[in-house]
Amino acid sequence: MKNMKRNYNFNPGPAALPLEVLEEAQQQFVAYGGGGMSIMEMSHRSPAVERMVAETEELFKRLIGLPDSYRILFMGGGASMQFGLIPMNFLKEGQTAHYILSGSFSDKAYSEARAVGNAVVAASSKEAKWRLLPDTANLSIGEDAAYVHITTNNTIEGSQFGYIPDTNGVPLIGDMTSDIMSRKLDFSRFAMFYAGAQKNLGPAGVTVAAIHESLLAACSDRIPTIMKYSTYADNDSLYNTPPVHSLYMTKLVLEWTERLGGVAAMERLSQEKAALLYGVIDASDGFYQGVIEQPYRSSMNVTWRMKDEALERQLIAAAEDLGIEGLAGHRSVGGLRASIYNAVSLEACEALADLMTDFQRTRG
Repeated sequence: MKNMKRNYNFNPGPAALPLEVLEEAQQQFVAYGGGGMSIMEMSHRSPAVERMVAETEELFKRLIGLPDSYRILFMGGGASMQFGLIPMNFLKEGQTAHYILSGSFSDKAYSEARAVGNAVVAASSKEAKWRLLPDTANLSIGEDAAYVHITTNNTIEGSQFGYIPDTNGVPLIGDMTSDIMSRKLDFSRFAMFYAGAQKNLGPAGVTVAAIHESLLAACSDRIPTIMKYSTYADNDSLYNTPPVHSLYMTKLVLEWTERLGGVAAMERLSQEKAALLYGVIDASDGFYQGVIEQPYRSSMNVTWRMKDEALERQLIAAAEDLGIEGLAGHRSVGGLRASIYNAVSLEACEALADLMTDFQRTRG
């Protein structure tokens, strides 16, 4: 494996995983912890799996800097399932859910809430075609507000909130799927935040939800048991069979993150990688055109366009010839995108920057 040439992976999710994590998992694949079987074969009621889940929760809380007043839940269904579970659990009759719309996924979360109960838009940049972020300085939040929902980073469009908005005491819930573990934030400002693992935390199959005990106590008791956050908390995420191997891989990624210096180190690296790629775009005299206005650019998902789609396809083909994968923009918007999550190396970004510079010199 050490001598195997691996491609540079800029896919948006499932995304790059650290090589040393993959190698460690490979070593334990057949017989986990000397237990005579793979962790995928072990009962989720076994002491080994229970211990692994508990250690993963504590490791996540330590890296993020969360106090004991938060519970970490490991769930399935991805962030898309959370879009429905959140209003089912927390949007009571006579209350209103408030949504900050900044991209396609926040719009989907809002649509799911409307299917459950009363939901309104607190702020939106949809009319600007998501090229900027909405103004949240004076959010319109009614007295009947159950919660405010925000998507902190927009994977498809390539924008990111650089701050946590003030919700005037109303519980704030954050979808952090594509920028969790990439920067230091005051997470105590959130009553809940959640993330699909397949960007910065591990492989697809696991969703991490962090919920303050005060919000956890407000879970509805009029929905099916499997849909209640309190069920997951009361059973330490083991009410039913979880995606055990994906959860184990998440633990390995968290350990890798800690070895490299934790969230602070990831933030420094993210800034360096993003500055490198945006630098090429901005210095290209319009050959490459950034999609998002500069103050709102993401440090996780770099998006850009070229003068025509034919040229964009040529760049993608040239990249694939060099073992650089995942540059095609989301099917709903087209263009180009480089997802530079924590496991994407600076070396990979340098290779992409060199390609873009050479491509402009020969095709510009």
